[in-house]
Amino acid sequence: MEKKEKKKKEVIATRHKVEHNMDPPPILTSSDSAATSSAGEERHAEIKWDEIGFGIVSTDFMYVMKCSKGEDFGDGSLIPYGNIELPPSAGILNYGQGVLEGLKAYRTKDGSIVLFRPEENARRIKIGAERMCMPSPSVEQFVHAIKKTVIANKRWVPPFGQGSLYIRPLLLGTGSVLGLSPSPQYMLLIYTTPVKSYHKGPLNLVIKDELYRAISGPGGTGGIKSITNYSPAYKALNEAREEGFSDILYLDAATGKFIEEVTGCNIFVVKGNSITTPEAVGTILPGITRKSIIDIAIDLGYQVEERGVPVEELLQADEVFCTGTAVVINPVFSVTYNKTKAKYKTGPGTVSSKLYQTLTGIQTGLVQDKRGWTLQLD
Repeated sequence: MEKKEKKKKEVIATRHKVEHNMDPPPILTSSDSAATSSAGEERHAEIKWDEIGFGIVSTDFMYVMKCSKGEDFGDGSLIPYGNIELPPSAGILNYGQGVLEGLKAYRTKDGSIVLFRPEENARRIKIGAERMCMPSPSVEQFVHAIKKTVIANKRWVPPFGQGSLYIRPLLLGTGSVLGLSPSPQYMLLIYTTPVKSYHKGPLNLVIKDELYRAISGPGGTGGIKSITNYSPAYKALNEAREEGFSDILYLDAATGKFIEEVTGCNIFVVKGNSITTPEAVGTILPGITRKSIIDIAIDLGYQVEERGVPVEELLQADEVFCTGTAVVINPVFSVTYNKTKAKYKTGPGTVSSKLYQTLTGIQTGLVQDKRGWTLQLD
């Protein structure tokens, strides 16, 4: 009991130091890390990997980096995974001043751990931060923070073929504000959780024109991962799921004639050898998986075009699929629009299946990474 109480006090003291910008805690020594065995060999967390879904599993460490308005981010620290403290007047709580990111770490067949294009997430969070009047870490700081977080939680990276480690960076306005103005303090917080696929099986989408995901034109926040973008979609999403659909496919708010995005992922339309996806300008998030799939599809000989996609074109497609960090590549079985229900090809031999095999092969080392997209961790 005395040893447990002593350990508990050490953890509390460690958190107190980090939260008050004192010396950072020691990082994963051989004596206190659950990620290594007594022989120095890495071992996985003792959980049933075949039972994980897409949800929260408490891992070991989080990463925190702070700065004040008008300053640059300095060095960050690893802290034990757990709750954080914020003043009730924090900018993120009162006015939603925050952006998020999402990326994954993968286990290759030889047991190595790799990241997939983390510098793209770093660049995108900087764009989102600028739109939300927030400072942001440099690309190098961001990638370094991601690497440190994954290495600290490496026992939670699922074995090869059994999932991935989802990494969630949050850039938050944490300082106190009452009037409508940017926060005086900011924090980059990174946590992780092991996951499998977001959706199970092909999607059944529905198009509804009562609600829109983003305002028309480039002046809104549809093209960034603002935290405030997502909860407004709950109402339409809940209604769709109650009706038996997987998700909502949104139309543009200006005309209601062109498809834009599913709630949390980009969409592609296949007709013969042609692949089309809505152009990511202003209202559509420039997904990193989306960007990668465009390059892969071109390499495989498909004709890819980014432009406005009318609903009528979608309904006449051979295949439809969605892309995103969470969903990876998810085929669409059907889209329902008013009284029309269009069905599409799914399964082996489809375009989406070929693209999925190539993308996940690159991410897990089964396919040669000719573009330098993966970053192996030491």
